[in-house]
Amino acid sequence: MTKFLLIRHATTDSVGKRLSGRMAGVPLNEEGRAQARKLATRLAGLPITAVYSSPLERAVETATPLAEIFNLQPVICQDFVEMNFGNWTNSAFTELQADTAFERFNSFRSNTRIPGGELMPEAQLRMITGLQKLGAQHPRETVVVVSHADLIKAVVAYYAGIHLDLFQRIEISPASVSIIQIFDETARILLVNDTGELNI
Repeated sequence: MTKFLLIRHATTDSVGKRLSGRMAGVPLNEEGRAQARKLATRLAGLPITAVYSSPLERAVETATPLAEIFNLQPVICQDFVEMNFGNWTNSAFTELQADTAFERFNSFRSNTRIPGGELMPEAQLRMITGLQKLGAQHPRETVVVVSHADLIKAVVAYYAGIHLDLFQRIEISPASVSIIQIFDETARILLVNDTGELNI
């Protein structure tokens, strides 16, 4: 068994406004840096043995304060990089709303390829395969993976048996923690989208 803490990167100026995708130069903003520090403090008492991160700047910046508490270095892993949003990269969500392909992507995720980019099942398989590899490397350990909203939604959907076309029902907020235990024979979802705050 390996316990995975799946963490979405903290807030940037683009969150909720633009589809950053794999674009370079999207750092955490002031709020995001505060979220990352608060996250590290919240998790300081856990027996974390390794911290892995998407290579994108916003993910590494989220992972670093947490890793430092445990005297670790974030390990960059391409398996956990953001989806390849192809032609939509850096587009404003207000612009994308008028794109019928974007509408189809959000209603039929399982079979709609992003123009010039990935298919959601490909990204899901990449993420699940990455976790399986880490499970083999870290048996009976607690491991942090800092990644991106859609990829974490895809993992939760996979282990919950939720179809990808319904995965938008899962909310994954900036700097949130979702916890999944993966065993050889099964998996258990222990927590989804915890930010340490109750917002009703």
